[in-house]
Amino acid sequence: MIAQNRGISVNFSSGWGRSTSSEVVPYCTSKWPIEGLSQGLAQEVPKGIGIVALNPGIINTQMLQTCWGEQAQSFPSPEQWSQKAVPYILKLTARNNGQSLTIM
Repeated sequence: MIAQNRGISVNFSSGWGRSTSSEVVPYCTSKWPIEGLSQGLAQEVPKGIGIVALNPGIINTQMLQTCWGEQAQSFPSPEQWSQKAVPYILKLTARNNGQSLTIM
């Protein structure tokens, strides 16, 4: 990326990396550093390169099923999510540098 002076690094975060919630404190704790790391690195990369923290939104995963039970079924599966997320991610550029983004 540096040799070509272009590219984007997408660091997966979470809405719980920007807030907190009871009963998922370890998960929140693991995501907060991703937000800080992404914002800090964004200040240090050369022009043409971008660093973003990406909240993928709510996805019906095993973790969500553990936390929310049957309510998790109302959210997209990882496969459904990827159909929407991949085009979004591929459009990110250095103009997004330093942003905390969310896939809706």
